[in-house]
Amino acid sequence: MSTQELKKKFIEKYGVSEQEAQVFYAPGRVNLIGEHLDYNGGYVLPAALEFGTTLIVRPRSDSKVNFASTNFPYEASIDYSEIGKAKTGEWIDYPVGVMVELEKKKTPVSKGYDMLFHGDIPNGAGLSSSASLEVVTAYAFLTLEGGDTDTVEIALLSQRAENQYVGVNSGIMDQFAVANGKRDHAILLMCDTLEYNLVPFITGAYKLVIGNTNKRRGLVDSKYNERRQQCDEALSILQKEVPSLAYLAQLNREQFEAHQEKITDEIVRRRARHVVEENQRVLESVEVLKNNDLKQFGQFMNDSHTSLRDLYEVSCDELDIMVEEAQRIPGTLGSRMTGAGFGGCTVSLVHEDDVERFIREVSEAYTTRSGLVGEFYVCGIGNGVQELKGV
Repeated sequence: MSTQELKKKFIEKYGVSEQEAQVFYAPGRVNLIGEHLDYNGGYVLPAALEFGTTLIVRPRSDSKVNFASTNFPYEASIDYSEIGKAKTGEWIDYPVGVMVELEKKKTPVSKGYDMLFHGDIPNGAGLSSSASLEVVTAYAFLTLEGGDTDTVEIALLSQRAENQYVGVNSGIMDQFAVANGKRDHAILLMCDTLEYNLVPFITGAYKLVIGNTNKRRGLVDSKYNERRQQCDEALSILQKEVPSLAYLAQLNREQFEAHQEKITDEIVRRRARHVVEENQRVLESVEVLKNNDLKQFGQFMNDSHTSLRDLYEVSCDELDIMVEEAQRIPGTLGSRMTGAGFGGCTVSLVHEDDVERFIREVSEAYTTRSGLVGEFYVCGIGNGVQELKGV
């Protein structure tokens, strides 16, 4: 939906006013490589996508804050003095949680507003629709209420809203990438310290194709906790050999090879190996991207999926099928699962001349082999949160 079409819907819903409506936008994100490293002290390499969440917002002359979305039927009208008093279990809990955090930050919502959200991120696909919703809300109200729009602080505020108000224990990567993305760049992020660098990601004739398996991710929470426990166990053992070790990902391959036999549980050893080797892959990916070596980056993507499937065991049949079929297409440089696993999405780097064939053949084969219907989105790397002026 274009911005002009969205503005028309806004007027249809809220009518005309002397107050000016402003337009804000935050993207979705994909993690290009570096899975299950955030809680192991490693680097991740996410990027903002070219689709996301648009918010049109306009001040009111009374104290009502109105919430509406083109994506969901649920709407609400809340007095600003009552914001955050009761959760609804609906989508508005995400922007409301942000407003609660803004009040703690001494930048409260001080008047009524009309709001209309429109997201073109597939919900539940693992492309950070919730983080996009949070970040666009935070940026909009800090702009409207005269607050500081520092994007690192906005990411942290949005994460707190999701953790503390919504009750989802997410890490910082999603909100950080949504807030700080830059066109044609990935973000090398150390989640623990928020140290980050922008890395050129010039894909040229290649496109990112996101494949949604439409497989419900029912095992994520229990298996996530199990993997963290296994990593903690490996860390505790290895710290006896390397006392300065604070996180698994601080080990390089040579150190791990020297001490791995101390981890007698083969499963725990495999988990640790994934963390060490995946972190090295991220750092090596940055170097090959600086040289615009997309072919080698694609190989790293393939290697990452193999590791997530065999060592960390967070893939599933549906993800494996989609990746296998993607890798069969001649124009595919690399393909891997992205996100927590057990369902969700794949990300592939595909030559633009082969994209139509990719979508047709991978889709057909995936349905034949899995019985599910996948969805595919072709996208580029876009900018982070911003106000859209003059649209």
